[in-house]
Amino acid sequence: MAQAHDRVALVTGAGTGIGKATALCLLQDGWRVVFAGRRLEPLREAIGAAGDPFGDIDQRAIAAPADLTRPDSVATLFDLVRARFGRLDMLFNNAGTGAPPVPLEDLTIEQWRTVVDTNLTGAFLCIQQAFKIMKSQTPKGGRIINNGSISAYAPRPHSAPYTASKHAVSGLTRSASLDGRVHDIAVGQIDIGNAATDMTERMKAGVPQADGSMKVEDRMDVRHVAESVLHMANMPLSANVLFMNVMATKMPFVGRG
Repeated sequence: MAQAHDRVALVTGAGTGIGKATALCLLQDGWRVVFAGRRLEPLREAIGAAGDPFGDIDQRAIAAPADLTRPDSVATLFDLVRARFGRLDMLFNNAGTGAPPVPLEDLTIEQWRTVVDTNLTGAFLCIQQAFKIMKSQTPKGGRIINNGSISAYAPRPHSAPYTASKHAVSGLTRSASLDGRVHDIAVGQIDIGNAATDMTERMKAGVPQADGSMKVEDRMDVRHVAESVLHMANMPLSANVLFMNVMATKMPFVGRG
């Protein structure tokens, strides 16, 4: 059984899907975890699903609602982390969204901005605040893991805002990794393909392919993503997984199109 420890993780988008699964996995491994997201109730429900593995859940997990597209809200979130736990050892930049799968020319500027503000700007704002804490704490340093996507390599049809934002996240990962390493901040990225969450339910009925056809796509248990993030999180700061791709084996990615 895992042993409780004092390392602190912040997971964004922790109320559902990959974020929830990862935050629960970290808790079970002994981490102290801040569950962050837009809505308080799903965050509380996610914490409730953890049970009480070490007998002190109120001291090991907190729900922290935040709007990651707003600098003031992000700053308040990280101030809470510092005030409650005194440090931050790992940030999982997971929160994200997409736009309706419509022809590129039919997208509104509001739909474009919503995706970019959430997936890219939100991640950037969180990295900024994490750097401030990790550079100043003792011992200094920490780890940041960005949630990329298969779309960071190859797009799906009608996915311009999401795909563009995930390509940009890859650039942000590389730049942050370079800027962070002198401060013992290890930055990496996990690129995920077809994890079984509510967001991918439509794949069971078929999704558009590059050749215009519709195809049912295989999905994998979301716990494999959570365990992959945990593996990255538990590495010593002297080692880093810069990019990891974890995907459903039979999904149409290799050879896509």
